[in-house]
Order: sequence, then C-alpha cells, then structure tokens
Amino acid sequence: MRSAAISSPFARLRNPSVLPGFGLTLGFTLFYLSAIVLIPLTALLLKPWTLGWSGFIAAITEPRVLAALKLSFGGAAIAAVVNAVFGLIVAWTLVRYRFPGKRLVDALVDLPFALPTAVAGIALSALYASNGWLGGPLSLLNIKIAFTPIGVIFALIFIGLPFVVRTLQPVIADMSAEAEEAAATLGATRFQTLRRVVLPALAPALVTGTGLAFARAVGEYGSVIFIAGNLPMKSEIAPLLIIIKLQQYDYEGAAAIGLVMLAASFVIILALNLFQSLLAARR
Repeated sequence: MRSAAISSPFARLRNPSVLPGFGLTLGFTLFYLSAIVLIPLTALLLKPWTLGWSGFIAAITEPRVLAALKLSFGGAAIAAVVNAVFGLIVAWTLVRYRFPGKRLVDALVDLPFALPTAVAGIALSALYASNGWLGGPLSLLNIKIAFTPIGVIFALIFIGLPFVVRTLQPVIADMSAEAEEAAATLGATRFQTLRRVVLPALAPALVTGTGLAFARAVGEYGSVIFIAGNLPMKSEIAPLLIIIKLQQYDYEGAAAIGLVMLAASFVIILALNLFQSLLAARR
C-alpha cells in the first residue's frame, strides 16, 4: 500500500497527455516565464540599487513620490471596492434576469477592454470637465470631478468594472437557485439569504475579480492622465511620475518607484489570494 502511494505521483507524471511529455512542457513553461516575467523583473530589482541604500530610500521618500504612490494605491483600492459592489449587481442582473437590450448591456461591459485607454481618458475628461455634460451641472454645486483625485478614481472604476463582472458571471451562472429557494422556504429574509447563501458561494470569485481590478488600476496610465490634470502633490499618479523620470534620464529613480509599486502590489495580491484560498477551504 505504501509503495503504491509513494509511486503514484510519478505514475501520474508518466500518464499520456495531449501535450508532448512532462519534461518538455515544464521546460518550455520555465523558459517562457523566465523570458517574459522573471528576467525583466530581475532587471527592475537590480537597477535601483545602483543608487545605494541611502539613495534608494531618498528616491522613494520624496514628498512628490509618496503623494503619487498614495493616490495610485489609494485610488485603486477605492475603485476596486466600488467595482466589487456594483460589479456583483451588474453580473447578477445579466445572469439572472431577462430584459430588452440585455445583449447590448452585456457588450457595453466589455467596452473598457476594447476601448483604447487614451480614448477613454479623453471621453471621461470631456464628460466631467467644467463644461461637460456632467461636469457642468456638478460645477454649479461646487463639485469638481475632472483634474482632481476624484476624477482619477472615476477613471479607475471605469477600467476595472469588467474584471469583476466577467469573473463573477460564470460562477453565478453555475449557482443553483435551489439553495436560495430552500432558504426562503425556511423563513430566511432576502438579506439573510444574500449573506449566508449567496455571498459565501461567490466570495472566492468576488475576491479574484476585485484583485484583478485593483491590479489593473494600480498600473493604469492612459485613461487617467487626461482626467487627472497631473498636478504634482495633488492628482499626479505614480505611473506618470515614472514616465517623467524616464524623460529626465533618471532611470534609477524610475526603477526605484517601480520596485516599490511591484513589492506593494505583490504583497496585496498575495494577501488576496491567501484570503481567497481561505474562503474556498471554508466553503
């Protein structure tokens, strides 16, 4: 029994597959990941240290850099939370209900994917500018969207919504309505059914979609710069600051900011993945 259990992993490696063997497939996987991911990231990890430890700390603690990082990560977090709530509602509506124009609404969800980011930025800035369709009426109420951090968050919400919706849709489609009906039969209210039946089943997918939306928002550039106004210490995002430093031939400073963004994004996404695994295990 023990020998069979020990040899079973090796037996699985020898099982026939549609791919040409485990060794060749694994070798190609490692080569591809190294060429596309590991080597560029290694260069990013090594470049800032030409400044030395003190130079690296000085580069990432400049007030302008800290303000840009705060806006990028804070805005991305707020946008991800908003998309988690409204993305769930949109995905639920598209899966569970039939209504006229459903296919059109479903196609509109993918528009941020297909639309060039510069076009999205121009459209948002024209919409929320002081003379825009929405910016004009809002300016009468002393509410300014364009060229403020609020405009940055609006742009990040726009580009992050499809990640949540498309992640949740197949999970909602696979959910059976019998559990909801059973909860209603046992006297559960709609809120209790949502909290104890629906959300636990959707939680892993919701965390995944929220994490994807956050990751996309942190590095978003094209759709943000037009509506942000790019005012230092106010509406300047970290990716734009990296571009500025590259234009100034400050490659080490740009790499230092990129390294901080990489480390922070990795820690946050790792935490989300661990949380997702915990939810899946509890389920």
